[in-house]
Amino acid sequence: MNVRAPALAALLAWCLGALPAPAQAPASSPPPEARTETDAPAMASPATPAETLSDAAPPAPDAAPRPEARETPPEAPRTVAGQDDDRPAAPTGALCGDPTLAGAPLPEIPGRIEGCGVGSPVRVTRAGGLALSQPATLDCRTARTLSAWVRDAVRPVVGARGGGAAGLTVAAHYACRTRNNRPGAKVSEHGRGRAIDISAIRLADGTRITVLDGWGSGRQGRILRRLHEAACGPFGTVLGPESDRFHQDHFHFDTARYRSGSYCR
Repeated sequence: MNVRAPALAALLAWCLGALPAPAQAPASSPPPEARTETDAPAMASPATPAETLSDAAPPAPDAAPRPEARETPPEAPRTVAGQDDDRPAAPTGALCGDPTLAGAPLPEIPGRIEGCGVGSPVRVTRAGGLALSQPATLDCRTARTLSAWVRDAVRPVVGARGGGAAGLTVAAHYACRTRNNRPGAKVSEHGRGRAIDISAIRLADGTRITVLDGWGSGRQGRILRRLHEAACGPFGTVLGPESDRFHQDHFHFDTARYRSGSYCR
C-alpha cells in the first residue's frame, strides 16, 4: 500500500480547511425607480404678508358703487288754456304742428265788433290731406280738430266709395257776425275763428255726398250720420239737419268748450 496517498490526502484536507471560503457577492440591489414630476415633493409656496401677519387688520371693503346718473326728462311747458291755438307753426315747419294740414299763417285779425277776431289765424287749404273747396280761416285748434276728423272718420267711413274721399265743400269759416246772423244774438264761434261749416264730401270720381240731399237717403244718409256722430266729442258743438232750420244743408262744427260736454244735435 502506498503510504504517500494518505499523507497527500491529509495535506490536501488541511489546506482546504485553512483557506477561508470565498465570499459570496452581495445580491445586487434593484435600480432605483425613476421619479416623475408627480412624485416630486411639492414646493411650499412662499407665505404672503397676509398669511404671516395673522393678526393684521382685514382689508377695508370696497366702497359702494356710485349710482348711475339718470337723465330727468324736461318738464312739459305749462300753457294757459287755449294758448296752443296761438302757435300756427311748429318747429318742424308743419302748419299748426300737423303735417296733414296745408296752408299758411295769417296776421292777427282784429274784430270789427266786440268778441270777434283771431289772435293767430291760419289759412287752411287742405285738412287731413283733403282739399278744401275754398281756403278756410281758422285758429290752430279748430284746424287740427278738422284734420283729425278727416283722418279718423271721413276717410274710413267713406272708404272706397267713388274712389274714396278727395275733398270737403266748405260753406262757411271765419266771419265776424252773430249766431245765425240774428240781430242782438251772441257772437258766433265763426267770429272767433273756431268754426267751420261743411256741406258736402267730394269723392275721387267727381260725385258728392251732400248734407242737403243725402241726409235722408239710404247709404249716403248712413255715411253722413256716422260722420256727424264721429265729430261729436272732438268738436265742442256739432249741428246738422235735425238741429234747426238753419242747418238743413250743412254741418256746423266748432271747438267751443262747455262744462257739460259737447253739444251735438
